[in-house]
Amino acid sequence: MKKHSESFTELVLWQKARSFRNIIYELCKTFPKEEKYRLSDQLIRSSRSITANIAEGHGRYHFQENIQFCRVARGSITESIDHLICALDCKFISTEEFVEFENLGIEIKKMINGYIKYLLRSKKVN
Repeated sequence: MKKHSESFTELVLWQKARSFRNIIYELCKTFPKEEKYRLSDQLIRSSRSITANIAEGHGRYHFQENIQFCRVARGSITESIDHLICALDCKFISTEEFVEFENLGIEIKKMINGYIKYLLRSKKVN
């Protein structure tokens, strides 16, 4: 069994989600000013929620609580993708850009699912 990481920042999942969050932040800077407190704010919040929930779950030290926070993070990925669909529909991003962001989101979602499976197995062992 793998040792529990000392810091959530050691998790490759968190690192990938951090990259996604930073890309989203830069993307939102390109949106029209009138979207600052609308779509930009929602997209930034949902992308930040991913890393925040991974970090909070990691800090709980109880498998079931960690799993629950990972599920919330997974929901935030899906929410972020929905906001990106809005950006696509409003023509703030191209189809190609959307597909790139969506693929990154799907990759992170798969990583979260893998981490949840790891936590479930670890829970059974302990």
